[in-house]
Amino acid sequence: MRFTALAPVPPALRPAVQAARVVRHSAANAFADMRAVYTWKVWVFGWLGRMLAQVTFFTLLARTAGSEEHTAYIAVGNSVMTCAVECMSVVASTTWERLSGTLVLLCAVPARPVWVFFGRSLQWPISGSGTSLIALLFLAPLFGVSWHPGQVPALMVLVPLTALTTYCFGLFLAAFVLNASGLRNIVSNVAYLLMMILCGVNIPVSQWPVPVQAVADILPLTHSLHAIRLVSDGAGASQVLGAAGLALLCGAGWLLGAYVAFNRFMTRARSLGSADLF
Repeated sequence: MRFTALAPVPPALRPAVQAARVVRHSAANAFADMRAVYTWKVWVFGWLGRMLAQVTFFTLLARTAGSEEHTAYIAVGNSVMTCAVECMSVVASTTWERLSGTLVLLCAVPARPVWVFFGRSLQWPISGSGTSLIALLFLAPLFGVSWHPGQVPALMVLVPLTALTTYCFGLFLAAFVLNASGLRNIVSNVAYLLMMILCGVNIPVSQWPVPVQAVADILPLTHSLHAIRLVSDGAGASQVLGAAGLALLCGAGWLLGAYVAFNRFMTRARSLGSADLF
């Protein structure tokens, strides 16, 4: 039997390869957690049903108070919002390492902590993307939203982009909740409620004062939702790509913030010899 030697990894690519390896192994824990939390029946009739009911609730409210166009606006916004709600679960699930007693072990490993935690809760953006796509493609059309076949591939890209970039924002918040795990549910709920208010889900961002718009502009959901609305309106590819690019830029900024925050947490824990900082 002949074995083919693997080509050596160029030095410039070694950090990326190592990060990918850490994320892959950490994600295995995430998917194990997902299987422990959900069976397919629980996910479909429990979580998915709850999210679709939420979209229906807000859309029916809009129907009683607005035009068909406004109803469609609310249907799209809340369908996309479902993935953001699920991605904020990273704030709570990150603290599972502390609750399970494994956080102190992570302080001792040489891997960058942000990649460990990025993979650790990767089930949320994947599940959230599925929830949002089902809401957009099957529920929203009941409220006047129409999709052409050529728009579906764009949605298949933009919805996971929304989930991943929002997940990066949640990961940044999670880095601080590690020191105050009792606040995990409060922080995640407040975060997604603020996004629902500020990011154009129910109210156009342009309706807010300029300082509030500035806050909305640093949240990835604002731009990715705008990109999805542009697809729905039949806008050109350049406009959609521009909005998607801003979402990606915001997500990268929050991921960088999470990288710094997790590094500082681990550095301090190692210097004190304990992960119990409070």
